[in-house]
Amino acid sequence: QLQASGGGLVQPGGSLRLSCAASGRTFSNYAMGWFRQAPGKEREFVAHISFSGRSTYYADSLKGRFTISRDNAKNTMYLQMNSLKPEDTAVYYCAVRLGYSGSYYDALQYAYWGQGTVVTVSS
Repeated sequence: QLQASGGGLVQPGGSLRLSCAASGRTFSNYAMGWFRQAPGKEREFVAHISFSGRSTYYADSLKGRFTISRDNAKNTMYLQMNSLKPEDTAVYYCAVRLGYSGSYYDALQYAYWGQGTVVTVSS
């Protein structure tokens, strides 16, 4: 029900814009988030956006380079990634936040995970 796209190969310092399109139902009443998983590492939080889009949170290491946004009319969420670094290489996943008993950076609070899109930052 969530389809992530927009990944690819980019040189260090480059930019990519990921999209997460929902189908089958609307998620405009739910907060959503992006996570990523690098090879050999655990999945980690990237960014969170409220259902309205007015509130956003980022992993501390990504502030200033990544921007999360959403267009509820299009049932789509985005992640603009600038000044990319080799350590940003990972599979990026989008998900819907259904749980509010824990933190926005806790993957257990999310469901409806998309299949992921691969981002490779390399020269």
